[in-house]
Amino acid sequence: MTSPTSRRTLLGALLAGGALAAAPSLPRPAHHRPGRPPHPAHPATRRTATLFLGTYTSTSPGGTGIGVASYDRSTGSITARTVVTGVENPSYLALHPTGGTLYAVDEQQNGGVTAVALADDGTFRVLGTRPTGGAGPCHLSVHPGGRWLFSANYTSGSVAVHPLAADGSVGERTDLVAHSSPAPGPGQDGPHAHQIVTAPDGNHVLAVDLGTDTVYTYRLDEARGTLEQLSYAALRPGAGPRHLTFHPDGRHAYLACEVDNTAVVCGYDPATGTLTPGGPQSTGTGTGTSYPAQFLVTSDGRFAYLANRGHNSITRYAIEDGGAALRLLDTVPVGGDFPRHTAFSPDGSLLFAANQKSGTVTAFRVDAATGALEPVGTAFAEPAAVCVLPM
Repeated sequence: MTSPTSRRTLLGALLAGGALAAAPSLPRPAHHRPGRPPHPAHPATRRTATLFLGTYTSTSPGGTGIGVASYDRSTGSITARTVVTGVENPSYLALHPTGGTLYAVDEQQNGGVTAVALADDGTFRVLGTRPTGGAGPCHLSVHPGGRWLFSANYTSGSVAVHPLAADGSVGERTDLVAHSSPAPGPGQDGPHAHQIVTAPDGNHVLAVDLGTDTVYTYRLDEARGTLEQLSYAALRPGAGPRHLTFHPDGRHAYLACEVDNTAVVCGYDPATGTLTPGGPQSTGTGTGTSYPAQFLVTSDGRFAYLANRGHNSITRYAIEDGGAALRLLDTVPVGGDFPRHTAFSPDGSLLFAANQKSGTVTAFRVDAATGALEPVGTAFAEPAAVCVLPM
């Protein structure tokens, strides 16, 4: 995405007409269960681990599916392994809590979500695809209970719920909620759902909508798979909130607002699911055009990192006042162009960035004491890299 409103143009020009075909019925391997040996894609003790990469397959240059690479836990060096094909525009990825199934959005006009089984022999099998009921899904997440999959349809401004079977496959959609109120913000042509995630309390689901400058709070009916709206938090008009990340205390969250290039600290009430945004803060990128993508927060709650597209940097903040304040420390060049998504390695020692326009993935070592970022390894080539998921 080259501007706050260009995803619709991208979908119209590059993805239109890519209607989802019914996925073939395939044998489904047993789902990974707690207590079984870890899947070879994400071993707990080996020096190398797996990196899944989301891409756009309809762009030129573009990817050919979900990239699978290995990375060295010590050096951050990345090595190509294979590609999981049969998934169109898998621009965002998420893992089932048990580690046995990978999920991808199919970001196209007739949007879908796809499940990929991670078999215990190290192979990958596409289980099938279900339509989201909307256009341009760009984010998905699994409820902590492992029975429901949420997705956000950017272009049509809606969020969907799908059930998950015991083997990890996706069932028929159980709910689709359109964001019809409040009205779109300045310069927006409608709602644009950009993220849907379960709060740390496990009882509330929050959806971030860039087009309406709003974060919606829902309650999930875990028996029926439906969402009931409880409240919404309004950002200032034209903020364009994109992604929200919680502090480990579960009472604060941080919003990346891509349209007005700001960061926002929010209070959160676990009892009611109410989100209370604070005022806009600097991203440290100056006055030029730069679209913040997302926050990462260290597991100890001491540091936060914000990826900045345009400025091509990562802003480092110190988290203060028990999570209620961010203090800008510095910005670090990301070593690529347009960092669309970032992620920590499971132990938090490495930070990876997927740089969309340069088609690269870069890595940094995270200093646990200071939060400083040190570039490691060399940039790894992955055309149209837009999501990185290290195991």
